[in-house]
Amino acid sequence: METRKKMSAGLLIYRRRGAAIEVLLAHPGGPFWAKKDEGAWTIPKGMIEEGEEPLAAAIRETKQELGIGPVGDFEPLGTVTLKSGKTIFAWAHEGDYDTEHITSNFFEVEWPPRSGVFRQFPEVDRAGYFSLEEAKRKIHAGQAPLLERLSQS
Repeated sequence: METRKKMSAGLLIYRRRGAAIEVLLAHPGGPFWAKKDEGAWTIPKGMIEEGEEPLAAAIRETKQELGIGPVGDFEPLGTVTLKSGKTIFAWAHEGDYDTEHITSNFFEVEWPPRSGVFRQFPEVDRAGYFSLEEAKRKIHAGQAPLLERLSQS
């Protein structure tokens, strides 16, 4: 199904620090993202496989990208649609996970371009918790509405 290819699912993981909320964001790995910061971070997310429930995909992708196996409650945050046309289904999940020792799956890409040399890079090279204000600057603009929905829930 063609439209399935443009659908992803992810988790907006958060923790409480007193009255404040911090959210976990992931920084994409690989050479394209190496020097990008503001507007580059993302919730852990990935493609929904054929026949897979979106929440199951969100949990699977979080485990693949961060090495975190989230369990507990998941509150639907709805969807966002990126300029590319990709739709992301998202859930809020409260959890205080170790972001210093993430383990990510890898992808392969020709690097440098047109060199004939293929190298592997982690899908996520680092992760961290950020205040909502800082997260608004760090997160990909198309995912920013998820932060607003979390703060209103």
